[in-house]
Amino acid sequence: MKKEHSSRWRKLDNAAQAFPAATGKKDTRVFRFYCQLKEDIQADLLQKALEETMEHYPVFSMVLRKGLFWFYLEQRDLPAKVEEEKRPPCSEIYVPDHKTLLFQVSYYKTRINFEVFHALTDGTGAMLFLKELVSNYLILRHPEETFSKVSEDMLTETDFEEDSFSQYYTGKKSEKEKSRPAYQIKGEYLEQEKMEITEILLSAEAVHKCAKAHGVSVTAYLAAALVYAVYEEIPKSRLKKPVSLMVPANLRNFFPSASMTNFWSWIEIACDLGPEASFEDALQITGAAMQKEALKQEISTRMNDLVRIERNPVLSAVPLEIKNLALMAGTTLGGRSITTVYSNIGRIQMPPEYETYIERFGFFTSTDKVQMCSCSYGDSMVLGITSKIADSNIERNLMHLLQKEGIVCEQEENDFPGQKEQPHGTAKLGLKIFSFTCIAAVVLCWMMNFLATPQMWWAGYATAGVFCAWLLIRVGYQKRKNPLKNSMWQLIFIMIGAILWDYATGWIGWSVDFAIPLAVLLNGATMQILARAYKMEVSEYLFYLMQSGAAGIVPAILWLTGTVRITWPSVICVGLSVLYLIGLFFFPRKRFYAGNAEKFPGMKGKVIEKIRRAGKKSGCWSLFLPALLKLVCVCGGKAWREIYCAFSSQLQESHDGISSPFLIASRTAL
Repeated sequence: MKKEHSSRWRKLDNAAQAFPAATGKKDTRVFRFYCQLKEDIQADLLQKALEETMEHYPVFSMVLRKGLFWFYLEQRDLPAKVEEEKRPPCSEIYVPDHKTLLFQVSYYKTRINFEVFHALTDGTGAMLFLKELVSNYLILRHPEETFSKVSEDMLTETDFEEDSFSQYYTGKKSEKEKSRPAYQIKGEYLEQEKMEITEILLSAEAVHKCAKAHGVSVTAYLAAALVYAVYEEIPKSRLKKPVSLMVPANLRNFFPSASMTNFWSWIEIACDLGPEASFEDALQITGAAMQKEALKQEISTRMNDLVRIERNPVLSAVPLEIKNLALMAGTTLGGRSITTVYSNIGRIQMPPEYETYIERFGFFTSTDKVQMCSCSYGDSMVLGITSKIADSNIERNLMHLLQKEGIVCEQEENDFPGQKEQPHGTAKLGLKIFSFTCIAAVVLCWMMNFLATPQMWWAGYATAGVFCAWLLIRVGYQKRKNPLKNSMWQLIFIMIGAILWDYATGWIGWSVDFAIPLAVLLNGATMQILARAYKMEVSEYLFYLMQSGAAGIVPAILWLTGTVRITWPSVICVGLSVLYLIGLFFFPRKRFYAGNAEKFPGMKGKVIEKIRRAGKKSGCWSLFLPALLKLVCVCGGKAWREIYCAFSSQLQESHDGISSPFLIASRTAL
């Protein structure tokens, strides 16, 4: 018997909103933690350890979904599989429209790798997961030993998923300096997902002593070292812009939280270093910026600003696709004020009995710039430097500086089996060939038109035809991960294209009489076939089937407005579309409700009653609103149900003093 998956879902954290929009081949937004053991990994035991760990951290069983107003995480019963490391480090994990887990556990020789898409969790959450995974593995691997547990048994699933941003939001506004354009590192940038990885091993105790001698924290010390390593590569004639460092900060250090989700912010440190600047100058700037009080004030201000934007009722009602454009633009523009990034996870603690089997931990991340990550275990500290620049001058400068400080550095030889692998990119290559062929066909048509029949410019129609063909193929390639969404986009373009072609050729009416009704009917049949061919669950395909049935309203409007001259195709299309929608309502309804009862609580009727009471309390909509929302839930698409779900959730917090249901819905739309 097939096990029914849980439908529990939650909105994406404030700090994670930009990751799905900004991810791509150049920066996958994936980071890796690994644990290097002193013995080879046994794959079967690691698989068992992973399954045990997942039971304690169900938040990691979520997949990323796309709604009308927000990205959200939905819990699914997808198996987590351990694989031998084959792909390049920090390869793409999140694929739009693919319902896959947002992490990957792999192994290679003595190393356990844990890679995570950043929208799922931050470094603290990932490290907690890896520590328990390693603990469970060693307990299975060495049953004769007595190992202490590393997890917090007192914490609940709700604790792991708490919205700490909203919990600590104060609403205070503070003045802050506007970010300045920073120096951007020059050099030959690597293509697509290629990335240089450098790991430097050093003594944690030696770094601590040097930092203490300079009167700064370890984070400030290493941050200054990275800044100065970049500074040494800048020609003195280009020192007009600062070397700006972005430092992610774990908010749990300032605001108590057990959340396993993203709960972090960042600070920006702009270092204006003159032609004769020394390492001590960089230390002075980073040390002052990382004083605890100054640090807390800056990250608190930034956190309040981000939550304030999230709660803005106008911005909340903006569709996600538009938000994505804004997020991508904001990420691009924000990157101009950053030269490099440094992230320090700190000291990793494990019970003493684990030291016999663990050699070290390591940490690095994907990047579109140059980024350094660090962590330590015992006396072993690892600096993981990733770069999109082909040369390694900054890494060389950093090692030279640390050695001058008296710290012994050892560069670890890269041993990543998939790093030198070339991406296949067969589909992308095929699209490039097709695009070139289309351009060549257009050029040839215009040449032949000019030479053979200059009195009749038929090449314009040929160009339009080729463009339509290219557009359909391009959309098909872009939406290939989701065949049902692809089908809907194709239907939209076919309907618009048919009308434009009909108009351009003198308006015979074939587009509205035949093309649009036929396209709607074929699309409905195609979606049914695809849903069964891909063995989709009802909750996955019903939304698109509803859209397909609702497309029958287009021929109906054209028919009622008198645009259609030959009516029988439109009548057949409208009639079959109505039957299609009725069939969707009657037959898969129970299974759809069962799979989404928790996500859409109004389908059980309890929340409808709450809304009715709220309407009576506010003195409006008391009779009409419950029926309207019930109709929206049953007949509407996923987007409307998302609004409704947010609506019902907000009603439970009636103490906020807001009486208008529609205002509540607008506030919670994001």
